[in-house]
Amino acid sequence: MKFDVAIVGSGLAGLSVALHLAETRRVAIISKRELLDGASNWAQGGIAAVLDSGDSHAEHIADTLVAGAGLCDEAATRYIVEHGREAIEWLIDQGVPFTRDTSAELGFHLTREGGHSQRRIIHAADATGHAVQVTLESKVRAHPNISLFEHHCAIDLITSDKLSPRPQHGSAQPQCHGLYVQDVRTGEVHTVAAEHTVMCTGGAGKVYLYTTNPDTASGDGIAMAWRAGCRVSNMEFIQFHPTCLYHPYAKSFLITEAIRGEGGVLKLPPEAGAAAGQRFMLSHDPRAELAPRDVVARAIDFEIKKRGLDYVHLDISHKPADFLIEHFPTIYAKCLELGIDITKEPIPIVPAAHYTCGGVVTDMLGRTDLPGLYAVGETACTGLHGANRLASNSLLECVVIGRACAQHILGTEKNGTPYLPDWDESRVTDADEEVVIAHNWDELRRSMWNYVGIVRTTKRLERAQHRIALLKEEIDEYYRNFRITADLLELRNLVDVAGLIVGSALQRRESRGLHFSRDYPATLPKALPTILTPATRKP
Repeated sequence: MKFDVAIVGSGLAGLSVALHLAETRRVAIISKRELLDGASNWAQGGIAAVLDSGDSHAEHIADTLVAGAGLCDEAATRYIVEHGREAIEWLIDQGVPFTRDTSAELGFHLTREGGHSQRRIIHAADATGHAVQVTLESKVRAHPNISLFEHHCAIDLITSDKLSPRPQHGSAQPQCHGLYVQDVRTGEVHTVAAEHTVMCTGGAGKVYLYTTNPDTASGDGIAMAWRAGCRVSNMEFIQFHPTCLYHPYAKSFLITEAIRGEGGVLKLPPEAGAAAGQRFMLSHDPRAELAPRDVVARAIDFEIKKRGLDYVHLDISHKPADFLIEHFPTIYAKCLELGIDITKEPIPIVPAAHYTCGGVVTDMLGRTDLPGLYAVGETACTGLHGANRLASNSLLECVVIGRACAQHILGTEKNGTPYLPDWDESRVTDADEEVVIAHNWDELRRSMWNYVGIVRTTKRLERAQHRIALLKEEIDEYYRNFRITADLLELRNLVDVAGLIVGSALQRRESRGLHFSRDYPATLPKALPTILTPATRKP
């Protein structure tokens, strides 16, 4: 199958790139499940942009740099923030039903979230991601130049250095010519040739036992780009969302940052004894509940561990019931379904792995180290998020960099693709015991949760590194000898990403942003990114 552009992933980044390209390019969108099954569809809070004359680019940039703990790339931050309004206007033009407010300058309600000095979050009630995704999905499905491959798993990229049995001469740089994908329903593997391949596969939250991410977040694009020779950066900075619903029957349900933005407070639960009902954030940070996510997550983690708790409370029941039902209908309905009425009682919450701030190193056009390969969104590391992502900057990055990536591709001369060989499975057999995959998956995620969580030590990281190395050896052997399955592909990618997270964390001998080490509690005077380079690229 030949296309001008192959896009892996169907979140906001992937759909944005596709729609900007489709008028003049033949585009394939490859989605592991259905188009709406990614993390973008789960995003509740909104999209940050300067949309009011009382706000400014300088303030949005400053807020981002503060949250990023000195590690944000200032040029990237400026570029994305300054292109924020046109990104929002494009989404409005597409028909996204953002919540209206006739008294606002732009005509839409703006809310505020932790780390922001102004109200600048445009949203669609408390289900912004879903509203955006449904709107763009309908346009993508209707476009004649876009081919959809749902229930297809990407396996690996096809690069020019893999096509010839002879080593390349001189300094010729490998190029990306497409990828292999598996139809999950039939098991058949297809060869997808493309002049440009764009990784929009999201983050790697499923590497942890507890996460707000959907099951699709297995770090596929990061792992595939790494194996193809691309550098990755800042993988130690995994954002743990402070407020994930704690309930035995609720799977990874996020309680949006906007609850705290609208006055929600964190309190100790009845299990805290004499301290039950007390607010605790002011003893951790003067910004209290509106401190950046890393500060809030560490504070909750501290209180839970100090007092032997399973959870803490997030209480917004002091607000009028009509206000809560209007602004947070999804959360209200979900909690009520589980027997929690947020208009009358607090919500039990715990932190959970939420966002991968690092990723594949790219420039402002989404270009990676490998010509022909791009990365956009959570898969990529533009430098915007630094050591801690500022709330609601992520969807903004998807749209701004997605458009820039598409414009660069449109400005590139068409050269065609070489002949690509079919997938070879002549030397593999069907797996005899697939239970091995389930066991390794569970061990990997528990090791990451126990040893590479919110608070880290060198000893814990070294334990994790040792276990990951053993698991990787076992998984690689399994991959070489048996026919692939979707579960095996995800596990292979997760173990690679786990290794990158731990390797990056061991290199950072300080505490900064989302990376907190008991062995190195101080912050170094100069902020430097952690960059890992594949062995294939080293001299």
